[in-house]
Amino acid sequence: MGLWDKIKGQLIDVIEWLDDSRDTLVYRFERQGNEIKNGAKLIVREGQNAVFVNQGQIADCFYPGTYELETKNLPILSTLQAWPHGFNSPFKAEVYFVSTRQFTDLKWGTKNPIMVRDPEFGPVRLRAFGTYAVRVGYPETFIQEIVGTNAHFTTDDIIGQLRNIIVARFSDAVAEQKVPLLDLASNYDELGTRLTDLMAPDIQAYGLELTSLLIENISLPPEVEKALDKRSSMGILGDMNKYTQFQTAEAIEKAASQPVGSAAAQGMGMGMGFAMANQMGQAIQQPAPAPAAAAPPPLPQAKSYHIGVNNQQLGPFDMNALAQHVANGTLTRETLVWTSGMANWTKASEVADLASLFGSTPPPLPPS
Repeated sequence: MGLWDKIKGQLIDVIEWLDDSRDTLVYRFERQGNEIKNGAKLIVREGQNAVFVNQGQIADCFYPGTYELETKNLPILSTLQAWPHGFNSPFKAEVYFVSTRQFTDLKWGTKNPIMVRDPEFGPVRLRAFGTYAVRVGYPETFIQEIVGTNAHFTTDDIIGQLRNIIVARFSDAVAEQKVPLLDLASNYDELGTRLTDLMAPDIQAYGLELTSLLIENISLPPEVEKALDKRSSMGILGDMNKYTQFQTAEAIEKAASQPVGSAAAQGMGMGMGFAMANQMGQAIQQPAPAPAAAAPPPLPQAKSYHIGVNNQQLGPFDMNALAQHVANGTLTRETLVWTSGMANWTKASEVADLASLFGSTPPPLPPS
């Protein structure tokens, strides 16, 4: 620092920080011997906090605004330096400007696959990556726990630790959600919310706040993905026999378009010959379907008869009904009966089919 800079610093004392970077979390204001004038102007811009540190001990914290540094607005520092009624310029203190804006698009990802248990596929290894955003929510805690005496602290100094916390809690989140592997893609938001909740206590212990966390992708090892692709392909193809026939038909069409006698046509002809022979062999080996069992002929229909009783036609009745009529006396040997195929009404005793109905019934007595 030149002579003019020293004189200027003694004549005009303005404490401010103009951040021209996008990754600075904490900046320590540089002064010659950390000397600050009585009545110096402190400018704290939006998205900043200013923290005064006296001999390694945090004193006062200022929020966005413009301040004239006096005993009344430095109560803790006044107490630490024993200024009961005021202080004489200059006084010594370190001033740390803390950026409280959001730091977005920070990357996280698993360095190595993590092992989880899937209800369908069993133990599998997963990789995941995404983005997150943080901000300093508690400047005093952040300086005490993380920054220390570092004069320039950036996101590069903390993202490694934050990534380790995210990966450690990611395994817990996946296990607690119990989401099947094939349904993970539709549950990224729920997993991200659960992961944010699990990380909150760890992040707050550093004086930070996790404002958002996004899961962009969860992937399987390449060999597992290939196996799933094959399984999906088999499901799409369906009947393998029909697929083989379709492929053979396409091969025949391609062979027909080749010039006669060309090597390609001959080779394809041989391939088709082998394929057709294979299919014919399979067809021969398949057992012929068993002939359907011959259906029995329909049962013969029993005859039914009409009977004439008291000059009235009753029926038709089957043999069981006729036997009942014989039993109750309605049908006798002399009763006229008729069925399909008979030319006229005939006495029951003269019909051969009805003879068995009267076997145990004596004939009428002859006239005396």
